[in-house]
Amino acid sequence: MDKEIQKIRNFAIIAHIDHGKSTLSDRMLEITNTVEARNMQDQVLDSMELERERGITIKMQPVRMNWREHVLNLIDTPGHIDFAYEVSRALSAIEGAILLVDSTQGIEAQTMSTLSIAKKLGLTIIPALSKIDSPLARVDEVRMEVAITLGVEEEDIFLVSGKTGEGVKELLDVIVSSVPSPDTTVNDPRALIFDFKYSDHRGIVLFVRVMDGEIKKSDSLKFGVSKESFKANEVGVFTPQETPRGSLRAGEIGYIVTGIKKPGIVNVGDSVLSPKGSVQPLGGYSEPDPVIWASVYPESQDDLASLRQSLERLRLMDSSLSYEEEASGTLGRGFRCGFLGMLHMEIITERLRREFNLDLVVTMPTTVYEVTHKDGKIENIYSPIKFPDDNQYSSVRESWVSLSILVPSDYISGVMQLLHEHEADVVDTNTMPDGRTELVAEMALREMMRNFFDRLKNVSSGFASLSYKPIGMRDANVTRLDILIAEEVSPAFTRIVSRRRAREEGDKMVEKLEEVLPRQQFVLKIQAKAGGNIIASRRKSAMRKDVTAKLYGGDVTRKNKLLDKQKRGKKAALARGTGSVHIPQDTFMKVLRND
Repeated sequence: MDKEIQKIRNFAIIAHIDHGKSTLSDRMLEITNTVEARNMQDQVLDSMELERERGITIKMQPVRMNWREHVLNLIDTPGHIDFAYEVSRALSAIEGAILLVDSTQGIEAQTMSTLSIAKKLGLTIIPALSKIDSPLARVDEVRMEVAITLGVEEEDIFLVSGKTGEGVKELLDVIVSSVPSPDTTVNDPRALIFDFKYSDHRGIVLFVRVMDGEIKKSDSLKFGVSKESFKANEVGVFTPQETPRGSLRAGEIGYIVTGIKKPGIVNVGDSVLSPKGSVQPLGGYSEPDPVIWASVYPESQDDLASLRQSLERLRLMDSSLSYEEEASGTLGRGFRCGFLGMLHMEIITERLRREFNLDLVVTMPTTVYEVTHKDGKIENIYSPIKFPDDNQYSSVRESWVSLSILVPSDYISGVMQLLHEHEADVVDTNTMPDGRTELVAEMALREMMRNFFDRLKNVSSGFASLSYKPIGMRDANVTRLDILIAEEVSPAFTRIVSRRRAREEGDKMVEKLEEVLPRQQFVLKIQAKAGGNIIASRRKSAMRKDVTAKLYGGDVTRKNKLLDKQKRGKKAALARGTGSVHIPQDTFMKVLRND
C-alpha cells in the first residue's frame, strides 16, 4: 500500500444533540493548528446561522487535520433522526468513529441507533465521555454503562473535555493508532458522494471520499446512478475552507466542483466514476423517501415565481427535498413538499423565509394515506384537503414507526400514559446498565407528528430520548377534520385525525383559533367539521369601528343612525358571504407550534 495512504485516518464523531460534539471538534482544530487561534470561534464547523442558533448540526462539514505526521479527516455529521440516511452514507466513507457520550446524561436512544449503523459497517469504535469537567458529571457511573453496552473494559473509554481540552491530545493519538488506514485499489477512479452543496458561481460542489484510483482537475467523470457526465472544474480538500489541489487520491476526502446547475442530477450515496472505466457504482445507494408532506403557499400570489425559484435552489443543495405545484381555492397556487421529518420541514421553511425573504403559509404536515375506494381503486393521499369523505372509501392504511425510548425509571408511568394517549402499542421493555428503562413501542406516524417529541420531553423533564424507524403500513381508523372560518373551509388547517379523537381535536382547534385570530368587522364564526357534521363551534365578537368619531355635538339620533347603518352593513356582508377573513402568517405558525 502507498505510504501516504497508510498515514490517512478517516473518522466521524457519533453523538446525540448537545453532547459536546461541536465543542470537541473545535478543540481538535485548535490543538492540530488547523485553524489559527485568532480565527477560532465556537462551532467552527457549523457555518449556517440556524445551526449556531439551535446548537445542532444540520449540514455535514468535513475537515482535514494533520497530527503526528498523519492526515486525519473528520466528517461532522448531523445527529438528528431525520438525517439518518445521510449519516449512513457518511459513515460508509470512513473507517472509524468516536462514540461520544455526555457524562452528565449517559447514552441516548439516537446515539444507539447511529452506533448500530456504524457497527454494521465494520467501523472501529472509540468510546469517549465528554464534559468531564462539569460539576454534574457522573463519570464513573456513565463509564460503566458505556463499557457494559459496548462489551469493553472501563479503561478503554477515554475521558475528554471539549471546553478545557483535557484528554483531546490522547484521543487524537488513539485515532492514529486504532483507526485503520483506507483499503484502496489503483483501479479506475471511483468516489462516494456523501454530501454536496450549491454555489451560484461554481454550481454543485460534491463532498466525496475517493475509494479507488485518482481524480484530477479537468478529468471527465460521470454519476453512477443518473449517468450524467461532467468535468471536474476543481478538486481539493477541506482545511476547513475549500483548498484546491491538483488531485484527490484513493483514501482521501475532499470536494469536486462540477459546474452543474440543474436540480435532480446529484444524490447523496451516488458514485463518481470514469466515463470510460469498467468499475461499477458503489453499493448501498437508495432514494431518500419523504416521510411527511406539507403544502407551502406564498402569502402573496405575486411571490409564486420567487417561491418556485427558491425551492429549486434548495433542491440543488438538498436532494431529499421534493416538491410539486398544486392549487387551493382559498390559498391560491403553491407547492406540496415532501420532507424527511418535522425538523427537516422546519429547517426548509425557515430557510425559505430567511434566505429568500418569503412570507409563507405552511399547512399542517401529514403522512401518506393509502385509501381504497368503494370501487376498488387504491389511491395514495398526500394532502389532507384531498382526503375523501367518509362515505367514499372502504378502508385506509397509514405509516407506522417503531420507537425506542430511553427514560429514567421515575418517569416511566408518565411516559406510559403518553404512549396510551398517542395510541401506541408497547411491545418490549429492557433495563439498561445505568438503571434506565428502554421502552420499545409501535405507533402511527400520524400520532408521532402530533407533538409527541415535545410532550415526551415535558413528561420526562427532558431526560427521555427517542429514536424511531419506519415499519410499514397498517389499517387506520381516521377521518378528515375541516376548519371553517366565516363558513369557509381553510385548507391550511385541514388535517387527518383519529376518528375517536375528532371531537377533542376539533374543540382544541377552534378554541386556539378563537384565541389567535384577529377580530374582524363582523362576528366571526369558527367551526370544526368531521364526518359531514359540525362538531365544534365558537364565535369571536366583532371589532367595533368608531363611526361616530367625526361627530361633534348635535342630536343623538345622528349617532344612532350611523351605528345602525354599521350594524346593517356587517350583517349584510356576512349574509352575502363577503365577510372575507385575512389570516396573518404568524397565526398559522402559532397554531402549528402550539398544536
